[in-house]
Amino acid sequence: MPTLDCLLAKINNHVLTLTLNQPDKRNALSLEMLSALRGQLLKSRADANVRVIVIAANGPAFCAGHDLKELTSHRADADKGKAFFERTMSLCAVVMQAIVHHPKPVIAKVYGMATAAGCQLVASCDLAIASQSSRFCTPGVNIGLFCSTPMVALSRNIHRKHAMEMLLLGDIIDAQTAQAHGLINQSVVPEYLDEAIAKYCQKLCDKSALTLSIGKRAFYRQAEMSLSDAYDYASEVMVRNMLHGEAIEGIGAFIEKRNPDWKHQ
Repeated sequence: MPTLDCLLAKINNHVLTLTLNQPDKRNALSLEMLSALRGQLLKSRADANVRVIVIAANGPAFCAGHDLKELTSHRADADKGKAFFERTMSLCAVVMQAIVHHPKPVIAKVYGMATAAGCQLVASCDLAIASQSSRFCTPGVNIGLFCSTPMVALSRNIHRKHAMEMLLLGDIIDAQTAQAHGLINQSVVPEYLDEAIAKYCQKLCDKSALTLSIGKRAFYRQAEMSLSDAYDYASEVMVRNMLHGEAIEGIGAFIEKRNPDWKHQ
């Protein structure tokens, strides 16, 4: 049987689906997988045919986090693996930030277990929809490796007490708990997952792509500012947005009680 690509990419109806495709490795974030993700995220930024990105996975696990076997194999290096560890963690950080800074909405479609950096991947996405059978955890503490990088995304998505509980205990939480914590938007029965994702994608594709891009960028930038600076920045964004053709068309359509004709640029 031929070896399959580690990451499958398919565009349909303006939705780019990136599917982690190494189920035998529980879709671990190896250097190869991270490089493939980075490449597709960069490529899709300028693709006008792509308005929404979905990150999914084949097999019973969504993502097991970093490839511990790959990392461990480099302990035999002259520097005991330090350079490879640095390269892997750096690339992982680049990928997670590429999701956050991507001009288009990114949705995690979660089926199965999302562990450690796999949980980080879910938290880094703008939206996350999961099967009710999915599970989440940051179990690094159980093997002597605290989930420090997953902590960055996790602590920016859920309450600190919930984040610390996941990080300090390393326990598995179910999809319902993940939804209550704010890690995911919705948990659905497995057979409804595809339909739920399709509905989110359609609603997003019906919006102005440019407006979504403006809003997403502003959301993440203001979140790191003081309250006063955030209001100043958001006000500037609103003024620039108001002057743009998409806002002129959208407001005009609302007043005239018709559907807007978005240009998406």
